[in-house]
Amino acid sequence: MTSVLAAGDHFVAPEVFVEALRNRAGDHSLEFSELKLPWPVEPFGPVGNVQEASGTEQQLLEALAGIEVVATQMAPFTADVLAKSPDLKFVGVCRGGPVNVDLKAATEAGVVVSYAPGRNAAAAAEFAVGLILAALRRIPGSDAELKSGNWRGDYYAYENAGIELEGSTVGLVGYGAIGRIVARVLAAFGSYVLVADPFVKAEDAARDGVELVGLDDLLRRSSVVSLHARLTPETKHLLNAENLALLPEGAVLVNSARGGLLDYAPLPGLLKSGRLGALAVDVYDIEPPPREWPLFDAPNVITTPHLAGATRQTAHRAADIVAGEVARFLSGEQPRFVANPEVLDRIEGLRP
Repeated sequence: MTSVLAAGDHFVAPEVFVEALRNRAGDHSLEFSELKLPWPVEPFGPVGNVQEASGTEQQLLEALAGIEVVATQMAPFTADVLAKSPDLKFVGVCRGGPVNVDLKAATEAGVVVSYAPGRNAAAAAEFAVGLILAALRRIPGSDAELKSGNWRGDYYAYENAGIELEGSTVGLVGYGAIGRIVARVLAAFGSYVLVADPFVKAEDAARDGVELVGLDDLLRRSSVVSLHARLTPETKHLLNAENLALLPEGAVLVNSARGGLLDYAPLPGLLKSGRLGALAVDVYDIEPPPREWPLFDAPNVITTPHLAGATRQTAHRAADIVAGEVARFLSGEQPRFVANPEVLDRIEGLRP
């Protein structure tokens, strides 16, 4: 009997993990316990020495007594938690990266950590396209104006009218699973798609019908720019005051990836000057942004509260990916998506 903790939250609930694990368990005998963390009712944040986690170390430690396997999204696996959980062997995190786990401490403790790439790719891509369309055609602002009693017929005036995706050049900064879906959708609209991503080969981009370019070239040529890169120390403030000045007058900028990719400080000025025609953001440098955040008063800004991945399909897909990783591990197979692969060599009898 393997003891499993389903450390869910209000998105991927514990019962969703349990259902997925039971479906994938095969002949394995599992004994479940459940923990429900407060995200997203309460924002995630740093907990101990890990980022983007929910709940407390003490809460998790109490739930981990005797537990060998954990399926979670936001539980804070800090160095202290890992050091005090001697029975733990496997942590499956249903996110694109296990930022809520201290990987160094997990490796030292011999705990395998897996993650769930692509679990929200369709949801995030659809949301990004929705933000692009909303920004180009003033949809949220027009709705708010009409509901307040203002019929904005002047939006039909030539100088105020939006632009179409058909025939427009759209630049995608990052071309992973989400960026590829966005590119396919944009191609269906008739857009010409530029891609800036140092990990993409030119022949692969050409096969997909997109043009691979450098970041500065992309910014100079794109009437719409959408961010889809991962946040790393190297990509922090990838877009900043210096290179945002390269955008053509009236360009639209969309960020539904990570707040840290974009330096938000110069954006109010760029919007007021018209260099940026519109901005649509789902992620922020501080989440949630403070009430006095200057972009709330800037023109032509669309804001949403980090919702790009929020679909029911994403929740079930994420749980299923983690459940598949757990099933492989319990069957003596190496999981497919391991964040600390060096620990696998220390597990006797684990098959590739």
